[in-house]
This record gives sequence, structure tokens and C-alpha cells, in this order.
Amino acid sequence: MNIDDYAWNKHEQKTKKEEKEFTYSLPKIKIFDNNELRNKIEEELEKMPQKLLAQWALKVATQYLNNLDNHLINDSRINLGIETLNKRINGSIRAYDLRKVGFTVNELAKESTSDVSKYSARSFAQAIATGHMRGHAMVCSDYAIRVVNNLTNNSLDASTKERKRQLKIIDNLTKTGTS
Repeated sequence: MNIDDYAWNKHEQKTKKEEKEFTYSLPKIKIFDNNELRNKIEEELEKMPQKLLAQWALKVATQYLNNLDNHLINDSRINLGIETLNKRINGSIRAYDLRKVGFTVNELAKESTSDVSKYSARSFAQAIATGHMRGHAMVCSDYAIRVVNNLTNNSLDASTKERKRQLKIIDNLTKTGTS
């Protein structure tokens, strides 16, 4: 894969070129998780071009949009985020335009009254941000785990099930090359 397909962001391209070996990241938020599956996801994401990575993050996050608070569940910013990310994936808008929408989408989390809504919105906002930088994909994924943690009282079985769902999305995307 060429570096322009791997990452659209010049900083991430430079970091990839200088990388001597792959290292796992640590979650940026506190989660109860299956670390082995999280690491497997991170390895697989590293092999994907940013276009598929962004599609993957969107599929991970949209699963949890039905957990938004009632006053947010049909909010127009959701469709705005999805449409804007798809435009970025298709190359019809710049990262700058996507980032502006990303800040707007992030307001959903700030307007949430419940934790599960807040973390669902954060997962979604991170998915949108994946159109700017690859690194947001794992944060999106981790926030999805945080949603599952909140819904299941920190069930490791539920986290494992979610990580397996995320891996299946990767498998489906890499087999077809599209969503």
C-alpha cells in the first residue's frame, strides 16, 4: 500500500515512514476490555488504507447511536457527520471541512445527560475524526467498549463480544475492499 493510501495526514505519513516496528497503543480512556482482541484489532487496522479505516470506524460507532438521549437520537448533526465523512472518503472535501463538522458533531456528547449517551456520541465523533487522522479509529473503538461497559456493568464477556463484532467488520471490509 502506498503511503498516500495508508494515511491522508502528512504527520501520520511521516511517522509511518520513520516507524521501525509496530507497537500497541494503550487506551486513552478507562475501559474493561479483552486486551488480546484489542491488540488484534489494532494490528489489523494498521494494515488498512485510511479509506477503509474510516468506513470501519463509522460502522463501529453507528451501532451505538440508538443509545443517545431521546433529545439527540434524531439530531441532524448525525446525518451531517455521516455525509461529511463519506465525502472525505470519496475525496470530495478537504480535511479542514471535515474537522469543522467534527467539532459540530462533538457537541452531541456535550449535550448528553446520560453517560451511555455521552460515550456513544464520543465514539461517533471519533469515527468522524478518522477522516482526518487514523489515530482516532482506536479511540472510536474504545469508546464503543465504554458504551458496552456502561450497558453491562463492565462485563468482560460483553466487551469480548463487541471486540469480535469489530473484528468481523474488519474482515468484511478487507474481503470486499468497500463497505
